[in-house]
Amino acid sequence: MNTHEDRCSHHPGHRKSRRALLRSAMGVAALGVIGAPLLGVSELSYAAAMSKDERDKLTPDQILDAMKQGNERFRTGKTSSHDYLAQKRATAAGQYPAAVILSCIDSRAPAEIILDSRIGDTFNARIAGNIANDDLIGSLEFACAVAGAKVVLVMGHTACGAIKGAIDGAQLGNLTGLLNKIKPAVTATHYDGDRTSKNGEFVDEVAKTNVRQTISEIRRRSDVLAALEKDGKIKIVGSMYNLVGGRVDFFT
Repeated sequence: MNTHEDRCSHHPGHRKSRRALLRSAMGVAALGVIGAPLLGVSELSYAAAMSKDERDKLTPDQILDAMKQGNERFRTGKTSSHDYLAQKRATAAGQYPAAVILSCIDSRAPAEIILDSRIGDTFNARIAGNIANDDLIGSLEFACAVAGAKVVLVMGHTACGAIKGAIDGAQLGNLTGLLNKIKPAVTATHYDGDRTSKNGEFVDEVAKTNVRQTISEIRRRSDVLAALEKDGKIKIVGSMYNLVGGRVDFFT
């Protein structure tokens, strides 16, 4: 014999209500770093990916604020519940990333996870020491001038092995040439203490200098990005990810 609860659960209207509630909950869970924090409750699209219209309405400052909120969720263990299959399907036919991130290859510093973003939210370029060469700068130009991204974020991190290698003057095949691009940051870093790779504080100061020098290189070597920034269409910003604690510090 069915109980009153059983009978209610089989009522067509009740089933419809439960399905609607489930769809709503799943939609909220699928919203990621760029979409959710920037849209009011009445504007939520309950989509697994950001549309071109949604991206185009955002300002560079709004995108940066969303990144900061995403990192706060990551840092405090309150990341979004990602449905990566839904995100994969939603972006298969096109992509509208709001930002492009140039970061280090370090396995402990995956930018998408650190910023709690979805598939399709950001372009991601990774290279040891987050340096900018011609090919990477060309990729940043594509991301902004062609695909519409509005933020270029250069992300260094603490305890960076590439920075340590540059300080030590390490030599190994093609890595030698890469580390030589970081050495100017070692020289440019003002620090009165122990200037060796064994001093973590010095290593991190060089990493910050290296981020700033990478930003300068991007502006100097890319008329395309420099013009977009001058016109206020994009922002080029630096940041440092702290391996201990998980915080990303943003700076210009």
